[in-house]
Amino acid sequence: QVQLVESGGGLVQAGGSLRLSCAASGRTVSSYAMGWFRQAPGKEREFVAGIIWNSAYAQYAESVKGRFTISRDGAKNMVYLQMSSLKPEDTAVYYCAARPGGVTQLMRAADYWGQGTQVTVSS
Repeated sequence: QVQLVESGGGLVQAGGSLRLSCAASGRTVSSYAMGWFRQAPGKEREFVAGIIWNSAYAQYAESVKGRFTISRDGAKNMVYLQMSSLKPEDTAVYYCAARPGGVTQLMRAADYWGQGTQVTVSS
């Protein structure tokens, strides 16, 4: 089993920045793809960004390209999401996710989820 715990959410004005963190524990995630999803009120959960085990490849949703950056620290079992130029439409609960394999597999079906952290962007 893998446990994922997110932190770093909060309230920020449009144009501001936030960094989300996700700490993984339990089974090692060194070979896992990890990523971030989000769910806004009344909407389905959507993929935001994913990164493979060695950080050699990352993928982003079109809506966040150029504004968000995903990274991971394998030694610390951490994954991060640096969010810049935030917009009100980025308001959502952000979830950390993980599964063995690549980002494509992660996008289809994550094996493990965190509890989520709220990000609210005011206009």
